[in-house]
Amino acid sequence: MSTEFATDTPKTDRWLWAWGVGYAAVGGASVLLPLYALSLDAGAFYIGLMASTAAFAGVPGALLWGNIAGKTGRRRPFVLLALVATAAVLLVSPMLGSPVALVVANAALWFAVTAASPVLNLVVVEGVEQSNWDARIARLNTFQGYGWLAGLVIGTVWTGLAPRLGYTAISAQRTLLTGFGLLAVAATLLFLRFYPDAAHVSSKRFLQRYRSLSRDGWRGDRYLRGVPYGPTRIYWGLRSLRTGRLSTRFGRPLLGYLAGTALFSAGFAVFWGPMPAHLADIGFGDGVIFLCFLANTVGSTVCYDPVGRLMDRYAAMGMQVGALVVRAALFVVTAFLASQLLIGGVLAAIGVTWAVVAVTTTGIVARLASDRLRGEALGLVVAVSGIGGGVGNAVGGAVAAAT
Repeated sequence: MSTEFATDTPKTDRWLWAWGVGYAAVGGASVLLPLYALSLDAGAFYIGLMASTAAFAGVPGALLWGNIAGKTGRRRPFVLLALVATAAVLLVSPMLGSPVALVVANAALWFAVTAASPVLNLVVVEGVEQSNWDARIARLNTFQGYGWLAGLVIGTVWTGLAPRLGYTAISAQRTLLTGFGLLAVAATLLFLRFYPDAAHVSSKRFLQRYRSLSRDGWRGDRYLRGVPYGPTRIYWGLRSLRTGRLSTRFGRPLLGYLAGTALFSAGFAVFWGPMPAHLADIGFGDGVIFLCFLANTVGSTVCYDPVGRLMDRYAAMGMQVGALVVRAALFVVTAFLASQLLIGGVLAAIGVTWAVVAVTTTGIVARLASDRLRGEALGLVVAVSGIGGGVGNAVGGAVAAAT
């Protein structure tokens, strides 16, 4: 065994439960912080700005922490710092009284969460044979995904119960922010208790091996679900690239498709960036807004694997074009609906179309790229979609504020 792999391999994955608990706080806060900003008289512009700054704030943190973790061989302090920072942001947020302060707090939250991303990916493969890296990374993201869903469920339930318990809207939001902050504190304590003394693998070795992993069995959903939320997508996409002229290495068909991906990703974000503000403007309460986002998330989550199986029978490009057309139509339909049930159903359907787009995008890129460059191409599509999303969130907020 290489000296970069120690013999004291982790005996338990209980620490992943701690990170999942922390991600529940993050998932709930992803909707709650924009709602709280609206209660502080923020408009659609600020809500779009929150989403945009979140998409970009984490990238420098991840680059910095990833490099330091690789050089020092330390892992535990960085993940702990991310959990502590998450708890601190969420506990301080109820005391903030301006939308600008919340934009900064939200950016700080995503700075910390994304900065931990490269460290966590290193942790889960430490002391593990390369053939098991796929499964280990997928396991990490399973805990993150279900933690995110749990946070949305908590937000939905609390904001539905709070008015019956005598809370005003803003007091319920502050209480829930405090609750998510305490949840992050609990995650920190659990992490301290269960994190094992892990082995060490350098970040350089991890990236070399990660690029070489076979993706023949990845139907695309697995790759995109590996970096499913916010700025993490941009970080890992950029981190996987080698230097050199992209046009020379990838060719026009692939680069043209990547440009299209950036454009439709930006278009998606123009719709999603101001969505909390739009739902509030048409009279939806916090609980209903949480439920709408929950419906969207569930719609996509339950469809990743079925869509992957359909790719064995149907052409990926045809499936994607169909999903994009349906998705665009649903975006337009949403603007004319006011019924909570109908909008929830449409958002769930939009989630289904996202599952199709996510899975087929990676499948298409994998087929357009050569074997030698497939890993880089998959990283690049994640990066351009994330950057497009960051720009689109800002544009969406500005357009919504101007109309």
